[in-house]
Amino acid sequence: MIKLNTEQALSIEDVYQILFKGKDVQIDTNSKQQVEDSYQFLKEFAKNKVIYGINTGLGPMAQYRIGDDKLVDLQYNLIRSHSAGAGQKIPDIYVKASMLVRMRAIMQGYSGVHPSCIELLEKLINSNIYPFLPEHGGVGASGDLVQLAHLALVLIGEGHVTYKDEFRKTKDVFTELNIKPIEVKLREGLSLINGTSVMTGVGLVNVIKSKQLLNWSLIASVMLNEIVSSFDDHFSAVLNSVKKHDGQDYIAGTMRCILKDSKLIERREDHFFSGNADERIFKRKVQEYYSLRCVPQILGPIFETVESATKVVINEANSVSDNPIVDVENKNVYHGGNFHGDYVSLEMDKLKLAVTRISMLAERQTAFLFNSKINEILPPFVNLGTLGLNLGMQGVQFTATSTAAENQTLSNSMYVHSITTNNDNQDIVSMGTNSAMLTKRVIDNAFQVQAIEMIALLQAIDYLKVSDKLSAFTKKIYHELREIVPVFVEDTPKYEEIAVMVNHLFDSYIELPSELKAN
Repeated sequence: MIKLNTEQALSIEDVYQILFKGKDVQIDTNSKQQVEDSYQFLKEFAKNKVIYGINTGLGPMAQYRIGDDKLVDLQYNLIRSHSAGAGQKIPDIYVKASMLVRMRAIMQGYSGVHPSCIELLEKLINSNIYPFLPEHGGVGASGDLVQLAHLALVLIGEGHVTYKDEFRKTKDVFTELNIKPIEVKLREGLSLINGTSVMTGVGLVNVIKSKQLLNWSLIASVMLNEIVSSFDDHFSAVLNSVKKHDGQDYIAGTMRCILKDSKLIERREDHFFSGNADERIFKRKVQEYYSLRCVPQILGPIFETVESATKVVINEANSVSDNPIVDVENKNVYHGGNFHGDYVSLEMDKLKLAVTRISMLAERQTAFLFNSKINEILPPFVNLGTLGLNLGMQGVQFTATSTAAENQTLSNSMYVHSITTNNDNQDIVSMGTNSAMLTKRVIDNAFQVQAIEMIALLQAIDYLKVSDKLSAFTKKIYHELREIVPVFVEDTPKYEEIAVMVNHLFDSYIELPSELKAN
């Protein structure tokens, strides 16, 4: 059970436990009282005042006064009219994250909504009931209006949900489980749809999965350096410490920790500093290719980008992002733009670039493994069968190449592609939800490329018969992954094995040893 209160921030570890370990959430009594106090204050404060979204129209129609007898109708109309998304449903885990963020925002008592809103969100999260949220609709400026309207539609007992892997009408599931819809009283519609919760929820999953992907990329890079018996100086403390970047130091330190007991990594001093290097043409490669030698310099900035994105997204998850803001303490209501998703949008764009770089590194390292003329120790396409008759992993390289190429195209910025909408009321928007969803796709793609590299590495280790010389850490990983995809010699379809490896990498939360701890 993860207990949530307004005094303690939601942490990324809390999010991981709720989303991926199935921990229930519980809102503390004080937070519920704050929501009640906010609701009661706004109900009294709004009398004889003009407050946006309570007794006015919405967006460019805010200049129209709404009669007292139509205030509740306005909230229902807002939810129903904006449930206008399109496309595939956002996967359940991202929806659950979005509900968590929406609940976290409202429970802080700045929204003036009826307490039934957070109570029902808490129940949906703990019951694994997932509202249908479409991929397309949000421009990320007045929040994730369209996707959050679909969430609110479920909260009023309408729309559709996924429950126990079945797509059903909300009213049928609510009736079956004796769940009551929220009580729409004052501004429940506007508050529920006016915020950055979907882009932030998707962003939370993105940063968690990006860190896992980065760890697998680092493991692959370490294994590849072992396979070629590379020198240890390119990840040495001395070399990396003179480049003043924390991420590079962290990656290099992790490589040193993993490889400290490897029997394959060699010392440059033993080959080139011994005074016996009298060859005219050296058989031993003096320096490895960049995809092996520059791992700290390549993965270092990616590590820092993931850390930065995590900080920004978790800050947004702990924020109040609707409008207007109800301030009980100072007895006022403030109109502004906390719903604007620029923080998340920009960070997702940066994360998308970093993850694309991971897929590019995996693709290049795979190409190195497959090209016998470059690596000079492996058969073409790490083919363990009969050369010519068998083709080894030749086919899967096309998949790695095309998928990495797609990531490169998808990495174009969403943040800078604002389009004026809402009759020019929303004249500059963040496109944060689009940015987060595109980043999700890039992450999914990158896991596919990484999975192909991992299979290639396993085949290479078996061909060279060096599994017993790997470091203790990489040997453990080798045996773990060989349980997923056994060694193969004959040509067989590989799409199922790739899928199994992708799922394993995506679902595995792996911690790496390091001389320096990540924040």
